[in-house]
Amino acid sequence: MGIKTLSELNPRNSKVILRCDLNVPIKDGVIGDPGRIIASLSTIKKLLEANCSIVIIAHLGRPKGEKKRDLSLAPVAEKLTELLKREVKFSAEITGVVKQAQDLKPGEILMLENIRFESHETSKDESERIKLATELATYGDLYIGDGFGAVHRKHASVYELANLLPHAAGDLISAEVKVLEELTKNPSRPYGVVLGGAKVSDKIGVISNLLDKANVIAIGGGMVFTFLAAQGKEIGKSLVEKDLIETVKQLLIRAEKLGVKFLLPTDIVVAKEFSSDSEGTIVASDKIPSDQMGLDIGPESAESFASEIKLCKTVFWNGPMGVFEFSNFAQGTKVIAQALTQVEGIAVVGGGDSAAAVRKLGFEDKDFGYISTGGGAALEYLEGKELPGLVALK
Repeated sequence: MGIKTLSELNPRNSKVILRCDLNVPIKDGVIGDPGRIIASLSTIKKLLEANCSIVIIAHLGRPKGEKKRDLSLAPVAEKLTELLKREVKFSAEITGVVKQAQDLKPGEILMLENIRFESHETSKDESERIKLATELATYGDLYIGDGFGAVHRKHASVYELANLLPHAAGDLISAEVKVLEELTKNPSRPYGVVLGGAKVSDKIGVISNLLDKANVIAIGGGMVFTFLAAQGKEIGKSLVEKDLIETVKQLLIRAEKLGVKFLLPTDIVVAKEFSSDSEGTIVASDKIPSDQMGLDIGPESAESFASEIKLCKTVFWNGPMGVFEFSNFAQGTKVIAQALTQVEGIAVVGGGDSAAAVRKLGFEDKDFGYISTGGGAALEYLEGKELPGLVALK
């Protein structure tokens, strides 16, 4: 990709604008999974060691230009203060804080409120994005892009701002790109890809692009029912994207021609309702009752997937195998996660729900080769798309 790294920029004694990805789950002011905050610490600590002052820009959720109290970054500033053991000042304002930013002394940190409260951040109008970026550029001398989860967005603080100042990628983006290059350029074989989550539409591009790279592709989660429907199987009340059935049929034909081992579940855990109280029943994947819905892959399928994963030298996993938030339907995801910890090579957990799932199920980050912070960004990279935030950091 040829991005400029932190070590190439030499930020010593600079006023740095740091774009982080601190988009963590927050409910009633309590952070559910601080993974992305922890992933940002390496770059922040390096900048502090280099005697820099730091203005942090980040987003939370999709407020669409409106100020929403439940999407405030204030709890994140508090968490960072706790983790860094030094005060992270918080500005409820995003624009008009040039004096506050310029007055920062070396070693001081100021976090701005959720950048997406500003409508110009995500505007389709380039001139509006440039206007916001030009204001933000007055807050420092250098720009460090480290918000990997947002690099697939052409947003003011991700793309235009990087173009206005001397810039580099932080440690997190550098690490993510290195891992993703390993997955796409010359992976150690056998190479396995495990995909889950709710929608096929989110993963079609990845499956298509990785078909001629992977040796094994295993499919679980809600998206599996579109595959089963494409094979003419009865899927009951399960989630399905009917408009993609034909596309899925073509993918299965292509996989067979390429000699890719394409694994679909042979058993499914079903229930009558989408509820944490529902009792799960195991049925064959072609015998789902018409009044039931699939909520997890079955134990036979989980073990079959796990056996294949353990034989691989490179594995990429994105998307849970079932509704892991409900304990009755988390077993498939847990078995897959356990198998990834036993891979003798590199096992990459692709961000978002997958990262949240492994932590919720009691695994630690160090149990895996790498846990990505950017679900959507990682998937678009694996689709072969050009990511604006990485282009800007060249």
